[in-house]
Amino acid sequence: MVLYKLEDFEPSYQDSFDGHDLKGLGVYTQGTDEKVGTVSDVLVDEEGHFRYLVVDLGFWIFGKKVLLPIARARIDYNVDRVYTIGLTREQAEDLPEFDERQTLDYDYEERVRGVYRQPTDYTPPVEAATPLDPLAGLDPLGTPVPPLGTTPTYARDSYTYENEPALYGLNEQDHQTLRLYEERLIASKRRQKTGEVTIGKHVETDTARIAVPVERERVVIERVTPADAGTAVSGREADFREGEVARIEIHEETPDVRKEAFLREEVRVRKVVDQDTVETQETVRREELDVNSGNLPIEER
Repeated sequence: MVLYKLEDFEPSYQDSFDGHDLKGLGVYTQGTDEKVGTVSDVLVDEEGHFRYLVVDLGFWIFGKKVLLPIARARIDYNVDRVYTIGLTREQAEDLPEFDERQTLDYDYEERVRGVYRQPTDYTPPVEAATPLDPLAGLDPLGTPVPPLGTTPTYARDSYTYENEPALYGLNEQDHQTLRLYEERLIASKRRQKTGEVTIGKHVETDTARIAVPVERERVVIERVTPADAGTAVSGREADFREGEVARIEIHEETPDVRKEAFLREEVRVRKVVDQDTVETQETVRREELDVNSGNLPIEER
């Protein structure tokens, strides 16, 4: 059950109250006129029905806000006050604190309802009664309640506010203004995952070729006939010997190739949000006033 702030649900809500504003009204205990706090906001359901008043308990408990079910409040525009029905200081201390930043769920509301279900300002009848006996007891609004010592149980999936009129019913005595409701489409967005992109790396191998110029030495033996060939030489000049007469070292170059890593490119990964508008439609209901006056003249303003 989703709840909305009244101003978010209906920005012009003051028109339905003849210009009155619930927010800011003082909250008092019925009978003792002790000030409890101030109405700081109003919560309505998806159909616009009042469900809770958000009360700042500044006069009782500094800095704490709690929820007051609408049936536990009586609004008196003549004195610009809201009177609580059966709310005690002990109950206010037991109520879970309201934080508008947190989502209201069934468990939280059950904690709130559990406090208000506690019998505080009525006495169950003395005669024996079974838990199913509707006459086991009445709350201040005249609504049947379970006998003392029993707690009503409800199913999470089937619970509706209509199950507990003692908390959420708008009785004619305390709420005499007839309000006509209409449904409006409340747009919200839900983020859902449509997929994912995984970025990774893998290594590929290839054969690289490189040309390296090298030098190799070789010996060239050249025989030539001198110009004075055939001329007699002396015995001292003629050197006849065997064995090695000369040594020449031969060199050559061989390629020396090594691998070295270099930065090739950078890859930047980012997300881009594309804006789009999606249209949807739904059937909404609106209440219209039916007046059956017979032959009596009726003036509508």
